[in-house]
Amino acid sequence: MKFFFFLVANLLRKKVRFSMTIGSFTVALFLYCLLATIEASFNQGVEVAGADRLVVVNKTSIIQPLPFSYRERLMQIPGVKQVTFAVWFGGIYQNEKNFFPQIAIDVNGHLQMYPEFKVPEKQWQAFIRDKEGCVVGRRTMEKFGWKIGDRIPLRGTIWPGTWEFNIRGVYDGTRHEDDITQFWFHYDFLDERRPPEFGKGTVGWYLVKVQDIERAAAVVAAIDRRFANSAYETKTDTERSFAADFVKQIGNIKLIMLSVGGVVFFTLLLVTGSTMSMSVRERTGEFATLKTIGYSDTAILFLVIAESLCIAVIGGSMGVLAGKLYTLTGDPTGGMLPVFYLAPQKMLVGLMLALLIGVLSSIAPALFAMKLNIVEALRRT
Repeated sequence: MKFFFFLVANLLRKKVRFSMTIGSFTVALFLYCLLATIEASFNQGVEVAGADRLVVVNKTSIIQPLPFSYRERLMQIPGVKQVTFAVWFGGIYQNEKNFFPQIAIDVNGHLQMYPEFKVPEKQWQAFIRDKEGCVVGRRTMEKFGWKIGDRIPLRGTIWPGTWEFNIRGVYDGTRHEDDITQFWFHYDFLDERRPPEFGKGTVGWYLVKVQDIERAAAVVAAIDRRFANSAYETKTDTERSFAADFVKQIGNIKLIMLSVGGVVFFTLLLVTGSTMSMSVRERTGEFATLKTIGYSDTAILFLVIAESLCIAVIGGSMGVLAGKLYTLTGDPTGGMLPVFYLAPQKMLVGLMLALLIGVLSSIAPALFAMKLNIVEALRRT
């Protein structure tokens, strides 16, 4: 308890400097939380990908379709448990800024393929009965203030015209990382309205669930062999690999985040180290006096380190709290980051980094104070 009063008095000795150092930690940890959230959002498809799911796309390009007839042929491949499909729609609601994924789905197999998504049974049955019906993710419903029963118009881009849908259900995810921004509607409704020369009778991609995860690689090879040298050759990957490859097309997000974060924390280390050095030099006489009245070198060492750790804890906690509160406001990009969530593990890592900076920045000043010669220090004062 006797050290507590020393800590408080020394921390508040220079209130402006104390506030600025706390602010540096707060800004640095807030930026860390923001970078960690963005990086996690880009990689959320990889992290939540099903281990037993495969994605089958056209070998030429993901934007090229595959025949609807491939569904039955995929089911015939040994090791395949279930097959479903989907088509990217790419419509616009009101204006281009209102982005959210719109997907024409196989209503008979979609929920079985994605058990992590939950829709009330009554709502799902209402969706199945209405060919113009749709099911919308909770976050998109809240973003636009929609409710069940609303009729939503979308302006088609790939398939022009106005497409209107009736909201029949809302889906939620069972995990924080699940994407609850999507807009699902009937594949049959899309296929009936699009012209024969523009994709009719085709799908965008197939999703395959394997019976045994250990045999997933063999099933991948078997699928691509089945359609080799055909008019529509396939490229099959596990869902995790597919999501990872998609993220790589954007760039090395992790390297960018680490580079920016590394510069920020190195700068914070220099600022905090400079602050602690100035503080110790200003109190040379005080440390000499403490040693004179019986405080050990070790006690002086830990006193300086404790001061730095207090600054790190206060500033780091404020930064992490600010980052968490900011992420609770939702995706600031208008839909480009569908999962904008700061996990508790990331918050803990941020606090640990703040503590590490606090310790590292105080080592040199603490050693200086510990080794201080009493006679020389008092002579200087």
